[in-house]
Amino acid sequence: MTPETVIGIFGQALFLVVVLVAAIILPSLLVGLIVSVFQAATQINEQTLSFLPRLLATLMTIMVLSPWIIQELLDLSNFIFESISYVTH
Repeated sequence: MTPETVIGIFGQALFLVVVLVAAIILPSLLVGLIVSVFQAATQINEQTLSFLPRLLATLMTIMVLSPWIIQELLDLSNFIFESISYVTH
């Protein structure tokens, strides 16, 4: 197993983690931004007001994207297991 192969597989896995985390975090970030603008416009300075909408957005995102997330993780796992025979030589 060459270092280039290990770095390539690790790079693919790391990129997948970044994409999956960004897909979950970005909707929460947008909801938090909208709530913050609303709070600034109405001068409501309640810290707990932004927590529930962000939590709901994150949970809904996970529910909606979970089939895609699982498929991406399975694809990467299958790729790694299939390439084991090529890597050991």
